[in-house]
Amino acid sequence: MFEKTRQFFPYEDMNKPEHKPIITIALIITNIIIFLWSLTNFKEIIYTYGFTAANPTLTTTFTSMFLHGGFGHIIGNMWYLWLFGDNIEDKFGKIKYIAIYASSGILAVATQYLTDPTSQTPVIGASGAISGILGAYLILFPKVKVKTIGPFYQIYRIKAKYLIALWFAIQLILGTISIITSDASNIAFFAHVGGFIFGLFAGLLHKMIITKNSTN
Repeated sequence: MFEKTRQFFPYEDMNKPEHKPIITIALIITNIIIFLWSLTNFKEIIYTYGFTAANPTLTTTFTSMFLHGGFGHIIGNMWYLWLFGDNIEDKFGKIKYIAIYASSGILAVATQYLTDPTSQTPVIGASGAISGILGAYLILFPKVKVKTIGPFYQIYRIKAKYLIALWFAIQLILGTISIITSDASNIAFFAHVGGFIFGLFAGLLHKMIITKNSTN
């Protein structure tokens, strides 16, 4: 998910949650356990439980969200989930947070399917679900500063709205290029786009409801 944005590596947000992020921790543990299990027979498990556009199923739409292609893949995803997920869990509550995470992941897979419905390459990873978390974070915590390691290993404090918007722009641009050039990238850029957009709408809806209730 984040291989193309290594020039900016966020490592801390200035936004401590009020409650312990139990669901976020549970998701991270679950993903790690499933990843370690997948190493026992990696290729067969990926092709059995990953989502293949040429042979789509409801089961693999869900199971694909818990598989990862390697240590770098899962470490990057889980780090972003840990960094941004705790505040979204705090804001929405545990049940709604799970719903947003799962829905973002499902919409991510659906979006990637629409861009390449004949693909034989399995789509795997929690990236789409986490993209939804980033979308919601952008709406709900736009001004929160995120400590980021940037070019030449300098430390930057960047507002979340700029950092996340940059990330999204990169996904959209590289995804569009991969379609125009028919380049079979190993990164499902439009899965990130689809999940992110769902998260944006979830964040906007939550903000509208809170604003409406506060004025009544």
